[in-house]
Amino acid sequence: MRGKFITFEGGEGAGKSTQVSLLAQRLETLRLHVVVSREPGGSAGAEAIRHVLLSGAAKPLGPHAEAILFAAARADHLRQTIKPALERGDWVISDRFADSTRIYQGVLGNVEARMIARLEKLTVGELGPDLTVILDLPAEEGLARAAKRRGDATVDRFEGEAFDFHKKLREAYLELAEREPNRCVVINASADAATVSEFVWAAVNARLNPAAAPMVAAS
Repeated sequence: MRGKFITFEGGEGAGKSTQVSLLAQRLETLRLHVVVSREPGGSAGAEAIRHVLLSGAAKPLGPHAEAILFAAARADHLRQTIKPALERGDWVISDRFADSTRIYQGVLGNVEARMIARLEKLTVGELGPDLTVILDLPAEEGLARAAKRRGDATVDRFEGEAFDFHKKLREAYLELAEREPNRCVVINASADAATVSEFVWAAVNARLNPAAAPMVAAS
């Protein structure tokens, strides 16, 4: 039986990695085998591309080239990590997935929707997520959180964009949720992590009913 695939999306500083970890822990209490991953990354080849993308080295090439690099990383991620896990019956949780390319390079980078759709069809095909959790947070709050988390480290490629970029990013994610309500759920991420985790857990239970899922022995 195919496992379940959950993705987390949202702007910078929304708490995606924290919520991914907390959800994985709760699913594991039900004796489900959970694979936690991220994009760009999640496999050896994709992690190499991640460095190129987040360092900003690909930015001068433009959003079309970035979209292609994200697609290449996603193809390796799916082939090496996600598909095998789902085929084993595992639950997979990914910090970002194809929606990030739709929003960052498509909506904000002005890459043609037809090109984004073709790349997604080539890489993702029928392996799309069963549920996408969109963590919603005002741009100014998210950027403040990201800056606090980053400390003295260098700002990455996307955190360093202008404030208007991040404001439009939030709007684009909310529009995505309106277009695909059967797959997407919006969670208010302004509360503390524990409270947000409860909202996420309620949504996962309502949509996917993990308590009824067959238990899979860890491999």
